[in-house]
Amino acid sequence: MAAARDRQEVSAWRPSVPGVTEVFHAHFTEYAYPMHVHEAWTLLIVDDGAVRYDLDRHEHGTPHDTVSLLPPHVPHNGSPATPHGFRKRVLYLDSTRLADDLIGPAVDSPDLADPVLRLRVGQLHAALAQPGDELEADSRLTLIGDRLRAHLRPRTPTDVPRRDPVLARRLRELLDERVVPGIGLDEAAAVVQAHPAHLVRAFSTAYGIAPHQYLMSRRVDRARRLLLEGRSPAEVAVATGFYDQSHLSRHFRKLVGVPPGRYRGSAR
Repeated sequence: MAAARDRQEVSAWRPSVPGVTEVFHAHFTEYAYPMHVHEAWTLLIVDDGAVRYDLDRHEHGTPHDTVSLLPPHVPHNGSPATPHGFRKRVLYLDSTRLADDLIGPAVDSPDLADPVLRLRVGQLHAALAQPGDELEADSRLTLIGDRLRAHLRPRTPTDVPRRDPVLARRLRELLDERVVPGIGLDEAAAVVQAHPAHLVRAFSTAYGIAPHQYLMSRRVDRARRLLLEGRSPAEVAVATGFYDQSHLSRHFRKLVGVPPGRYRGSAR
């Protein structure tokens, strides 16, 4: 009976997204973490239950809609704050995503009551769980990093985002050239000589769609043409830059409303 009550479920992996050292999902009912430290930043959301923890000798918790950001090298613990335990999702981020000068502000205010940030972190976890969506995950993480920095280091008037249609067009042209092989956000930023966060914002502002959504739309358009030519979904997935047939099916259904096989079967 004790083993049944003390439930422990974990899933961990390292995605192909720069700056993410680990993704960790867990469900614990009775387990309590002792005091420990991490080399990386810990970005935590709790989907069910609640966690209480001590950070730098101060007690904290994870109420609904809260995102917790625990800085590297600062001791903390963690234990369930509800009888049924907690279910959490965690990202461990290296210093390329968040600099060490944010450690002090994060120690002072680790729990961020920001429903929009909470939603975006959940969307990021969904993208990280699907191979082939690395550009989406990288773009989402870049904007999340921007929002975290805004919480910890309030912006000055000179930090207000500005429109940049020329930059947006350059990225669109780059994506058009790389529909099948794709391109990572850092590589794209290096090519057009812009900060990744500014690049994503400029593109989204100019076209009303994020770069990863634009790229997937172009791929699905190509997939539609090839399916109507009679090619199989598996062949089309490879030819249009999707990770595999499942990756094609997920995005095709999202944009067209039906799976690729059914779309192909409707051809006249």
